[in-house]
Amino acid sequence: MRYSLLSKTTRVLLAVVLTASLAGHSPEVRAQRPTSSDRPTDFLDPAFHRQRRELLRQALPARSVAVLFAAPVRNRANDVDFIYHQAPDFYYLTGYTEPHAVLLLFKEPQTIGGQSGITEALFTQPRDPQRESWTGRRLGADGAKEQLKLQYTADNKSFAEAGIKWADFGQILFTDLPADVRDDARDPADLFNLVADFRRQAGVPTDYNPLVAELRGLIQRYGAANSANLLPYVESQSKAQPAVAADAYIQAYRQAKTDADRQKAIANKPAPARYDAATLVEVLSGLREIKTPEELKLLRRAVQISTTGQQEVMKALKPDMSENEVQGLHEYVYRRYGAEFEGYPSIVGAGANGCILHYETNDKPRLGNDLILMDCGAEYHGYTADVTRTAPPSGKFSPAQRQIYELVLAAQDAAFKECKPGSEFQAPHKAALQVITDGLIKLGLIKDATEVRKYFPHGTSHYLGLDVHDRGTYQPLQPGVVITVEPGIYIPANSPCDPKWWNIGVRIEDDILITKNGYENLSAGAPRTVAEIETLMAKPSALDNFKLPNLK
Repeated sequence: MRYSLLSKTTRVLLAVVLTASLAGHSPEVRAQRPTSSDRPTDFLDPAFHRQRRELLRQALPARSVAVLFAAPVRNRANDVDFIYHQAPDFYYLTGYTEPHAVLLLFKEPQTIGGQSGITEALFTQPRDPQRESWTGRRLGADGAKEQLKLQYTADNKSFAEAGIKWADFGQILFTDLPADVRDDARDPADLFNLVADFRRQAGVPTDYNPLVAELRGLIQRYGAANSANLLPYVESQSKAQPAVAADAYIQAYRQAKTDADRQKAIANKPAPARYDAATLVEVLSGLREIKTPEELKLLRRAVQISTTGQQEVMKALKPDMSENEVQGLHEYVYRRYGAEFEGYPSIVGAGANGCILHYETNDKPRLGNDLILMDCGAEYHGYTADVTRTAPPSGKFSPAQRQIYELVLAAQDAAFKECKPGSEFQAPHKAALQVITDGLIKLGLIKDATEVRKYFPHGTSHYLGLDVHDRGTYQPLQPGVVITVEPGIYIPANSPCDPKWWNIGVRIEDDILITKNGYENLSAGAPRTVAEIETLMAKPSALDNFKLPNLK
């Protein structure tokens, strides 16, 4: 509940009244998982997070500090917040799932709070029995030290007076600083104040623009080989952002006329900036791109749950179902197998809705005989799957639906062949794009390759892990990388083609682990071919006899 516009006296009175009258109402859901025998036992071990912190710390430049903040609390409506979801980078490094916290990693040992030899410090929200009775248990500083095994922990209220010698650091590294955060007037050390204290103590200029550091990094990594793609972006940001237009390094690259001039501009690197919002992202992208065995265990579980959802929903599909009902069946399966959340809003679109790439309304009351596109993924202990299948509610593809489906399937098979160590990240997309281009020309939907984006407007792959679009370097594929392979064709009504194709939307998406010798399809359990889908849909479902009473 937010009282920031009210007087202190009014806030106190409201707190007393609401505490007495709203028993059972939980406006803020943000409980750290407690240690107990009745909780799952397969969360990542604190040793995993400790290793990740140390690998990151080793990669830091000399005389530097890395600063990472917990995710903001997001308000849904009035006094109700969205269920809290920790920033993936923060979770990756700590395992901490509560808000209003800040993590510091020091390249060289520091003295913090009177303790010497400190290389890592976590400032957490404090214990508060009264608030915990409403919103769930908190670890507090002692609990974080005991359960998460961090070297130094303290209440967030002590962050401003911790004695950190910010002036001694040659570089201060951070990811994007939260800028759209509410200030809770009841909490002097909430995220709003933590960020403000950091900016004040570290001397971050009020006009600091992280985009400058980001563009410098992009130029140094991709400016030579991918100038055709990067230059338009640099140009647009230069026009929109005065800080970018004023940066000599960026503008030297922008104004270079030849490849040789461009190489000189790239090589003439400026001195490292003291305030740097790019380096930390680059290091984390490299770490998170390669999944460890512990991560793969959780990711496999998330994918297995998701493919089971696709199987069970296909058996239950009927033309008189609604999109919302189909979504609910997927998400019930997730909960049944222990997944806490969906990794992203479920996309369940029938007919014309399946031609909307990120359709999330899911309110068509009857599927009918249109294809239904189901892009759904379970999140298990922070790791998310991303699996899409497209099926006919009637149990049988029409001839036109089958032709488009099998073209997408052939494109996915071609993309799979490029999923191997050493392949460029874009190789699966290029293979899928070529198959779809040739197929659409053959079917008469397009005349040449310049028109293919009408019906295949997106890329084929992205990284997968703690985020559905996970961090990564976009360098050649290597063992331990998990990507999606998801070609699609979408033909909205009134497209310039034979109307028999209208409102057919097909996407087939699998989650692919790159191995030493090629790839493993983690989501192979969900049927892909026309024959597999039609055979599965003919089987009885456990839900066939599940009937609810009609509502009057």
